[in-house]
Amino acid sequence: MKILVSACLLGHRCKYNGGDNYSETVAALAQRHQLLPVCPELAGGLSVPRHPCEIVRGTVMNDRGENVDGAFRRGAAICLQKALDEKIDLAILQSRSPSCGVKQIYDGTFSGTLIQGSGVFAQLLREHGIPAADVSDAEEALAERRKGHESQADQADKEI
Repeated sequence: MKILVSACLLGHRCKYNGGDNYSETVAALAQRHQLLPVCPELAGGLSVPRHPCEIVRGTVMNDRGENVDGAFRRGAAICLQKALDEKIDLAILQSRSPSCGVKQIYDGTFSGTLIQGSGVFAQLLREHGIPAADVSDAEEALAERRKGHESQADQADKEI
C-alpha cells in the first residue's frame, strides 16, 4: 500500500519549533508499505523554525497576527499533487496541525484550546477522495484500507 505521511512523524525536523513528532508506529510501516513523507508547510515555503500558526476564522495566521494562509494553501496543493501522482491509498497525518490535523485543530486563539476540525492539507485530501487518518488512528485506518483492498481483489477475481 502507498501511504503518504506527515514527514515529522518519520523524524524529519520540520515542526514549527524545529522538532519532530517521531512515531515508531508510523516508522514501522516502512517495512510493509511504501511511504511518501511530505511537509506541506515546508513545501509552501515556510521556514524552520517558524512562529506557531492556527486557523483563525478560516485563515491561517501566526501568533504575531501575520497572514500565512497563502503559504499553507500553496504547500497543501503541492503535496496534494504528489499524492495524486503517486496514487496514494491512505494518508497518516500529524494531530492538531493547521496543515495536517484530521480530527482536531487549535481554535485560533493561541490558548491551546482544541476544536473539531481539519487542517488545510487534510481537508484538501478529503476533497479529492484520499482518505486521511490521524496518527493516533493509524492502525485502525490501515486495517480498514486492507479490508477495502481485499474486497476489491475478491471482486476482480470474480470478474475473471
